[in-house]
Amino acid sequence: MRRLLSRSFVPIVCRVLISANFLFVSVLAIGQETSALPDAPSVAQTQSQPSTLTHQEQHEPSKNHIFWIIPNYRSDENPADIKPLTPRDKIRVSLDDSFDPSAFLVAGIFAGISMAQRQYPSFGTGAQGLGKYYGGALADQAIGNIMTEGLFPIALHQDPRYFVKGTGGFWRRTGYAVSREFITRGDDGRNHFNTSELAGNAVAAGISNLYYPAADRSFGNTADKWGQQIALDTFFNVTKEFWPDVRHKLFEH
Repeated sequence: MRRLLSRSFVPIVCRVLISANFLFVSVLAIGQETSALPDAPSVAQTQSQPSTLTHQEQHEPSKNHIFWIIPNYRSDENPADIKPLTPRDKIRVSLDDSFDPSAFLVAGIFAGISMAQRQYPSFGTGAQGLGKYYGGALADQAIGNIMTEGLFPIALHQDPRYFVKGTGGFWRRTGYAVSREFITRGDDGRNHFNTSELAGNAVAAGISNLYYPAADRSFGNTADKWGQQIALDTFFNVTKEFWPDVRHKLFEH
């Protein structure tokens, strides 16, 4: 999810995030038992299924699409037996997130929001203007995903996946999800500073200056785009953490 929101839209996003958190609280079981787990999931001693998914499992909508709309290929719900991704696997994850059919719908939604907010007036209005907004939204998603899930993880030997904690209280799991924006798992199995996510988004924000209007090409606007993307990605970490619970409660009785 790589579309960047305008400053005027941030308060609306905040209200949506708060409402979503209350939704997660209502669908999760009350009084979940807390347990002390390491921040980075470790290999279980008992035999379990590998976290590397089969082709069929990778394209199961209930796991790879949050609410069957938002692409979710980088989330791993079974980190018991973690195997490092190859460079080819990392590129595949980034392309799946970028060009899944639902990603084109998501880009259209964010393009419509930006156009309604008149974020880039020089794009114009009507079908021509919408086309420019849509092209920018789609480029933001693809470039951001390829940077943060593909190229940077390959170069830095970091794992782009989000490993679901799955146990513990709501706030403990939420804190874990937020921390994953700054801490990630390396190919060596250790915790790393999440340079792939933070630097990758910064580079993507800089590249966006090439296809957005010249009037908006400033350091301040670029830094603002980066910050908004970090905040949005942090929220989606929380949705990835609790989506398996929500899916089970709502749809798998």
